[in-house]
Amino acid sequence: MQASPDFQELRRRYRSWAFPVTIAFLVWYLLYVILSGFARDFMGTKVFGNINVALIFGILQFVSTFLIAWGYSRHAARKLDPLSDKLRADIEGGTHE
Repeated sequence: MQASPDFQELRRRYRSWAFPVTIAFLVWYLLYVILSGFARDFMGTKVFGNINVALIFGILQFVSTFLIAWGYSRHAARKLDPLSDKLRADIEGGTHE
């Protein structure tokens, strides 16, 4: 099954989304950590009231995590699930739609 064109396509679709998004998130996360350690003046810059750049970046870390989860869910539903359903049906010997 692993050598089948459908399985290879499923792997390609998964990797073409997961790898770039993972790299982008890790870069974003490391940027936050590096700026927190080495650009304290910038991160301590007040934006309004007691809200500074570091707090905004920290909140954006959570927002980006939820956006990635939501984006993956959409990607999986549109691109991965139909093909994996077809593969499952083929393996189980059933017919696929």
